[in-house]
Amino acid sequence: MSKHLDGATVTMEQVGGRTLRVARWRLDQPSDHPPVLFFNGIGANIEAVAPLAEALDERPFIMFDMPGIGESPDPVVPYNPFTMSWTAMQLLNLLGVDQVDVMGISWGGGMAQHFAMQHPGRTRRVVLIATSAGMLMVPGRLQALTKMANPRRYTDPDFMMRNFETLYGEGLGKSEGKGGHMARLRSPSPRGYMYQVLAMIGWTSAPALRFLLKQDTLIMMGDNDAIVPLANGKILEALIPNSDLVVMKGGGHLFLLSHKDESVAAIRDFLDSPASEREIKLAAA
Repeated sequence: MSKHLDGATVTMEQVGGRTLRVARWRLDQPSDHPPVLFFNGIGANIEAVAPLAEALDERPFIMFDMPGIGESPDPVVPYNPFTMSWTAMQLLNLLGVDQVDVMGISWGGGMAQHFAMQHPGRTRRVVLIATSAGMLMVPGRLQALTKMANPRRYTDPDFMMRNFETLYGEGLGKSEGKGGHMARLRSPSPRGYMYQVLAMIGWTSAPALRFLLKQDTLIMMGDNDAIVPLANGKILEALIPNSDLVVMKGGGHLFLLSHKDESVAAIRDFLDSPASEREIKLAAA
């Protein structure tokens, strides 16, 4: 077991014709909370967000490496948000999980939106972190986007360290958080990275959000995000009927690390808030 996955059970699972590396925290323990299903950012392995799973220690947590990412084998055929949402639903069936709170960061925020719309009965609440409505988004700074597209940020540690502030904002500064994040990353395979990029080409949730994403939704953005500017969070808030926007002041793309305590508190407050009238009606239906 990885030193960065304390308390997690990590296995290779056959899911929907794919082999996926799956991590789950506290899934076998009694809990008053539904599990969290987390979709990671592009090229990022489970370990990158393990600190969040460990911090939300009162609830079960499920995460998996996308095909060709982390330790999941390369994809044989391409995938898209529809097929991967179906695969995630098959994983929940395999694990015996009925309903989840769905979270996603950056690229994974698109997956979280799609999963919630495709499988509304399996989704209680949604948390969208540093993300957008897909192709119809306000682009980030050109300097950051060109470096973001370069897979060297995963294969070359010196490249990542030199360009860390350009990519992710200055929130981590020279703190141990930057080095700690780097130590958790594992290089994706070229095919895995390419297929993950291709999965979202042409995808947007914008036309469907108002009609299909009915769950209570928390949108979290940093106001210094060079990759997914704050304007995208405001667009999501305008399009998602039951949503609230929380802005991390001074937060870059990785405000989950630079503003960890604030982020965890905001997520916990949202997930633990009393059921809305809409949720009560759905539960009774």
